[in-house]
Amino acid sequence: MKIAVLKEGADGERRVAATPETVKKFTSLGADLAVETGAGAAASITDQAYADAGATVADRAAVLAGADIVLGVQGPEPASLAGMKPGAWLVAGLNPFGERARVDGYAAAGIEALAMEFMPRITRAQSMDILSSQSNLSGYKAVLDAAGEYGRAFPMMMTAAGTVSAAKVFVMGVGVAGLQAIATARRLGAQVSATDVRSATKEQIQSLGAKPIFVENVKGIEGEGSGGYATEMSAEYQAAQAELVSAHIAKQDIVITTALIPGRPAPRLISDAQIATMRAGSVIVDLAVEQGGNVEGAVAGQVVERHGVKIVGHRNVPSRLAADASALFARNLFNFLSAFWNKEAGRPVLDAEIGDAVRLTQGGKVVNERLLGV
Repeated sequence: MKIAVLKEGADGERRVAATPETVKKFTSLGADLAVETGAGAAASITDQAYADAGATVADRAAVLAGADIVLGVQGPEPASLAGMKPGAWLVAGLNPFGERARVDGYAAAGIEALAMEFMPRITRAQSMDILSSQSNLSGYKAVLDAAGEYGRAFPMMMTAAGTVSAAKVFVMGVGVAGLQAIATARRLGAQVSATDVRSATKEQIQSLGAKPIFVENVKGIEGEGSGGYATEMSAEYQAAQAELVSAHIAKQDIVITTALIPGRPAPRLISDAQIATMRAGSVIVDLAVEQGGNVEGAVAGQVVERHGVKIVGHRNVPSRLAADASALFARNLFNFLSAFWNKEAGRPVLDAEIGDAVRLTQGGKVVNERLLGV
């Protein structure tokens, strides 16, 4: 069983799909690891570190030759996988909805593509969930990015020269990223509030010491979709939420938005008119900017200014913490493959519950139900 680890080719991608730690773990299962030269350089992992862990380090052609499983962070272009044998697995974050043509290319090449972001949100798969591990870091980094752009201190400071008021931080969307953003902003001493369409998150917000901002006068709307994701809300709820948020956002120094709906454009949470009510020098960080953005006027890959407010739209936020993001991502991949490792077969054998959920292509066809007809 040969497992190949590729050097990422996407612009700005600094993560890597395996670390020396997971190389050793895969080797202990009986696998042979081959790592592309320079794969870990941007994440501060040297080729020598991989070699010391027991991997072979070589160019892409040699790494792909005979590989049974290929690991990546982002899905590579099908043309870059020339030499990969039919039936081999490609295990990575494949962005199936956003890169459908690429998925079709994997099918045409006979590759069995497994999308890690389609991992079901069930208890036994928690350690395999790349969305959670990477979102956790995104929420943390969003607060640091906001602090870097904000021209004032976060905590309240009492000095002989007077008192500096604590920054007011408002987090919109309380999933994994949002909860980490709340916790990080609190640790920095900010006064934190948060909102979400899912009523179940109210207690989570309070448990972190933040103030929940919720629509109370619209009944029967929970906002909880399958797998713990939010769903789109009724027009009545959206109107009530917009009114509540508009009044609250005008008083905030920093706003962090994290709302995403899988397979759909990010919901618009903040309008240009709402931005105009914020005081000059305020900061908004849009973690959904690559999926269309929660904030009107946000630009992917840029920090722009509107009405005196900075709107931060960094791409691929986990990659901005490449070493830790790689370590967590690599563990997710190992936890996934090792959970199904069959000693007799000398390779992982997937079950239906998880295998059918993550498998995009097989036998030259797109087979995932979520993509059929899309």
